[in-house]
Amino acid sequence: MTSLFDQSILSTTAERLVEAAKRAGADAADAIAVRGISQSITVRDDIVEESKRSEGDNVGLRAFVGRRQALVSTNNPTGEGAQALAERAVAMARAAPEDQYAGLAERDLLARTIPDLDLLDIALPDVDALEELARTAERAALAIPGVTKSSGASASAGIGGVVLVTSEGFRGAYLGSSHGVSMQAIAGEGTAMETDYDFSSARHAADLEGAEKIGRTAGERAVRRLNPRKVTTRRVPVIYDRRVAASLIGHLAAAINGSAIARKTSFLQGHLGDRIFAAGISVIDDPLRRRGLRSQPFDAEGVATSRRALIDDGVLTSWVLDCASARELSLKTTGNAQRGVSSAPGPGVSNLHLAPGRLTPRDLISGISDGFYVTDLIGMGANVVTGDYSRGAAGFWIERGELTYAVSEVTIASNLPDMFRTLAPADDLKFRQGINAPTVLVEEMTVAGV
Repeated sequence: MTSLFDQSILSTTAERLVEAAKRAGADAADAIAVRGISQSITVRDDIVEESKRSEGDNVGLRAFVGRRQALVSTNNPTGEGAQALAERAVAMARAAPEDQYAGLAERDLLARTIPDLDLLDIALPDVDALEELARTAERAALAIPGVTKSSGASASAGIGGVVLVTSEGFRGAYLGSSHGVSMQAIAGEGTAMETDYDFSSARHAADLEGAEKIGRTAGERAVRRLNPRKVTTRRVPVIYDRRVAASLIGHLAAAINGSAIARKTSFLQGHLGDRIFAAGISVIDDPLRRRGLRSQPFDAEGVATSRRALIDDGVLTSWVLDCASARELSLKTTGNAQRGVSSAPGPGVSNLHLAPGRLTPRDLISGISDGFYVTDLIGMGANVVTGDYSRGAAGFWIERGELTYAVSEVTIASNLPDMFRTLAPADDLKFRQGINAPTVLVEEMTVAGV
């Protein structure tokens, strides 16, 4: 394999594939090359349980004959079969059904400059350093009184890169690193055991939260969940801790995805320009955030990316679009195309977040006499077609403005339109994942218990 940070061979291979496709009769073509290198260590009971390393370069070619398209891919990008691969792609495209919305991005939409988003940390840790991170996290968790077992601590690091070449003249490439540490702790004994976790992910190792803090937090969370009680079914205010609040914004992202809108499979169909959140609420998609976990200087079609308020002052301002979904909806792409080497582009969000409010989480809790504070969600019970929402949950009961006892094995239910309309964010936003949100209050939901 070539040097980790040298993408020149991948760029040459992608260019050669596009040229070969044109020679084979393609009207247009693009090639995407993806590099992935990762190393991870998992420790349990102070013993290395698993050590994994993977390296791979993969290239995909998309060929167009009129409005017909086909894709082929290879994991041998330095091989000599470019012409044969291209001929196969063109032959497949000729036999494919027509897709009136298929095609490359228009030339005037392509990125002209590649901004430096500071995505690459070249000082990758070795195996020994990763092992020490994992051990530190585990020891910190096991030092918490009440923690009885480790479910495992992990540390990882890696590099990912993208090269994109199109027959419209686009040439672009970027590299990014990733670092992570996590811990899952178990508290209690026998059938009374409870588990919880903490983690940190970052582009640069210097931005990771300390392994000791991660382990300590995981242990403290597990102990707090001991001796959960049942609650009776009732309708109450529900607060989502920020580590699960991001799931609500994920449901929004699925509902405003251009593919869902084009297929008419979203409960937000026909609501572009409508107020769906309270005034003052903003949801931002920012692919240009420096060191962002999902930052990208151009999208998977070579289109320039930009920061965009999908929800502005509570109003839905935009769908999330790639070129094909934009054409189907008679709109312009938002630069949100994503793809792998063996798939056509599709729309998806980058660094998505709910903007923080002005109240603290303590302020939100103190105003509730009877309610539920959610720290964990179970299942995938959000229906983007209808907006119906029902998920298993665990957390803590709120009485007279205070978190009191742990609660588990309940279901929270409502519908997403009502939840969005009454959602109120706290001020504690942190960027820890691809989709982020502060702690949020939903005015009323059904908590189904005993």
